[in-house]
Amino acid sequence: MDTTPDAVFIRPFRPGDEKAFRELNEAWIAALFTIEDKDREVLDHPVEEILNPGGHILMALSGGRAVGCGALLAMPGCAYEVAKMAVDETLRGQGIGRKLLMALIEHAKQLGATRLFLETNHRLVNAIHLYESCGFVHLPADRVKPSPYVRSDVSMEMLLPSGEALLR
Repeated sequence: MDTTPDAVFIRPFRPGDEKAFRELNEAWIAALFTIEDKDREVLDHPVEEILNPGGHILMALSGGRAVGCGALLAMPGCAYEVAKMAVDETLRGQGIGRKLLMALIEHAKQLGATRLFLETNHRLVNAIHLYESCGFVHLPADRVKPSPYVRSDVSMEMLLPSGEALLR
């Protein structure tokens, strides 16, 4: 099976993707951290917790199977949180995460978002490097709000073109 990044197709979440979305996320979280109550709430009910409140989920597929996913959670003020991003552990390092993140950023731009926000953990060095290389910057401590996740200790944001204009 060809699993190079060129063979990866990214599309919006469809009914039936719930299991893959949950399994991809549970695999990486359980390998490094503890699956928290908030994780279960979102992963068990992605339609109710992400899509219905105005969010979006993208799925990465290769060879007819889900190999990655990521979500945009609706936030106040034309902003979205990049969340629940995961890539099949056997395919990491092949550019799938970058392709997925770039698709999430582009999708947010098409939605008219002015800002993207994300939380992660300092131990996820490769993920932080990916976010930085795509234009996310670390938030200063005085702008960080308490997270619903115990593992979250890094907060980052990206201002999108229309959001940058607001700061001028």
